Amino acid sequence: MTDDLLVDKRGHVAWITLNRPGVRNALSRAVNERMITLARELAADPEVRAIVITGAGEMFCAGADLKERKGVTAREAGPYIDAIGGAINGWGDVRKPTICALNGSAFGGGLELALACDFRILVAGAELGLTEVRLGIMPGAGGTQRLPRLVGEARAKELILLGRRIPAERALAIGLVHAVVPRDGLIPAVDAMLAELALCAPLSVQQAKTAIEGGYGLPMTAGIALERRAYDVTLVSEDRDEGLAAFAEKRPPNYRGR
Repeated sequence: MTDDLLVDKRGHVAWITLNRPGVRNALSRAVNERMITLARELAADPEVRAIVITGAGEMFCAGADLKERKGVTAREAGPYIDAIGGAINGWGDVRKPTICALNGSAFGGGLELALACDFRILVAGAELGLTEVRLGIMPGAGGTQRLPRLVGEARAKELILLGRRIPAERALAIGLVHAVVPRDGLIPAVDAMLAELALCAPLSVQQAKTAIEGGYGLPMTAGIALERRAYDVTLVSEDRDEGLAAFAEKRPPNYRGR
């Protein structure tokens, strides 16, 4: 395990910290390759029910480690691009709920990583942007696909085609983040969301996430069919029986994720 990426399991929650504050938590090839493996490991870990991704220091993530790529030709850049794309899209494939605790600004691949998470909580005073076009490239790790789904095509074009950086308040207004909080309120806000998630059956959350994301681009009838298949998984689960029993007995449910 590299010290550039810290993992701390607290009960049913895995906290992941990008730990390269000296380079604004830029995503190196080694970090991205570890992230790919880690996403698979945590997705398969039955004890982990939610995942939080945050950064060390004052910034969440500046994006790809462009200094690492200095001198790398376009022909040689493939493995670096595959690593960052695999890492970010790997988190997007995790069926468990993911929270991005944005402890500071995020640009390029850093924002694409946040977009791959289900929830985004941002500290006040930070900025967000997909600024790649100002560097002669473009978002290449899901940004052109995930951002329009969150904020609409017009606003996504504004951010991507102009390479704009927007303040926290604007990010909240357009639905890019779920909350903006003071720096000292970030962890309490994440803990409050985790407390809400703890009240929900893990398998139900996973299947609902599958139905929501899988339905994008499908005709309504196909989306409803997908929803029914996901619902049927929960219908025969132990947690469904526990939820009904807890409701009838007027007590908190004890969900076990199966």
